[in-house]
Amino acid sequence: MLTNYIKIAWKVLLRHPFYTFITLFGISLTLTVLMVVTSFLDHLFGAHYPESKRGRSLYIANIVQTDSANTTMSSGPASFDFLTKYAKTLKSAERVSIMNNFGFSNAYVNGKRIKLNTKYTDVDFWSVTDFEFLEGKPYDETNIRNADHVVVITDALREQYFGDDSETAVGKTIDIENIDYRVIGVVKGSPPTRVYTYSDVYFPYTAPKSNYQEKGIRGRYVAIVLARSAADIPAVKAEFDSHIARIPRSDYSDNNRFNILTVKADTYFDHFLNTFTRSEKDRIALYAIVGLVLLMIMGLPAVNLVNVNVSRILERASEIGVRKAFGAPSKALLWQFIIENIFITFIGGAFALLLTLAVIHFINASGWIAYADLTINLPVFLISILVCLIFGLLSGVLPAFRMSRLKIAEALKV
Repeated sequence: MLTNYIKIAWKVLLRHPFYTFITLFGISLTLTVLMVVTSFLDHLFGAHYPESKRGRSLYIANIVQTDSANTTMSSGPASFDFLTKYAKTLKSAERVSIMNNFGFSNAYVNGKRIKLNTKYTDVDFWSVTDFEFLEGKPYDETNIRNADHVVVITDALREQYFGDDSETAVGKTIDIENIDYRVIGVVKGSPPTRVYTYSDVYFPYTAPKSNYQEKGIRGRYVAIVLARSAADIPAVKAEFDSHIARIPRSDYSDNNRFNILTVKADTYFDHFLNTFTRSEKDRIALYAIVGLVLLMIMGLPAVNLVNVNVSRILERASEIGVRKAFGAPSKALLWQFIIENIFITFIGGAFALLLTLAVIHFINASGWIAYADLTINLPVFLISILVCLIFGLLSGVLPAFRMSRLKIAEALKV
């Protein structure tokens, strides 16, 4: 039966090329937008270079101090000292890396200024991430201990500062804010959308101007905690929460202005949500807004396609009347039109997949997002299939139901 429905749908597509073009164009365009958006969300939140271990990583990036009435609040990144005391000491974690949130500097070459994004990190930074070293190696504990003036730079900065020189950059010096640093490694850069790993140049945290010696709980550092497995994440979070619970109130009260301290070790997605929401109520509101936007993105094209489908099915009214006259039940006609519509939607989805690959290739090659790596991987592909199915149902059920309910006399008159 299913095969017959698909064969009929194929014949109908060939019967009216114009309707077929309009239908497939609308479906393909809508699904292309949805697939590109899905790919971008995967780029933002998925586990990709150089944060491919996000599935077992926790982020400690924000300290919130409030009073008991929640009327006064102060928040921001932690100090290096705070993270050393309460994150580095986690026994259930495999590794804990501390790095500054972000920073900026200038380098000069041939009288030209190069604006740099900078990051101060510890040695574990190179273990919780998976940077690809094109040249050299990362700095080690000896460099940290000796406060050596060494740096790891990206391939983009190497080309910008040293030119297309085929010789290695390792061992050469780079002048940053009038201080000479020796390049000991060159890595493939990270996209700026991965804020905790993105930078042009990476310094040991003991390098000048890192301010890692600052005391107090607030500063400009964040931490990535790497669990041994995704299953260990709850245990790591529980241990971190117990560390926070033992912090004396005098350490964060700020002359009795605050009596509540909130510091969380969150997965990347939860950390992102917590950046914009302060309570469960805020989070529900955010979900509602995102859901409404997605409904509009999918719903409006679906409404247009409902009209196209009604027109497409209406011209088969006589066929419906004849089949009903020979005893075809409304339920059978309803399923036939739904399956036909899903089949057509999947054909549109195949075109959309090709268009999406072209759009993604264009975005990656355009340089709009440095080191962009949008892709269609298995999760994106499965979500795209689900979107096709939902879209097919949304745009097909109503016209199918309407036409299946036609009276025999009405159908034959059309």
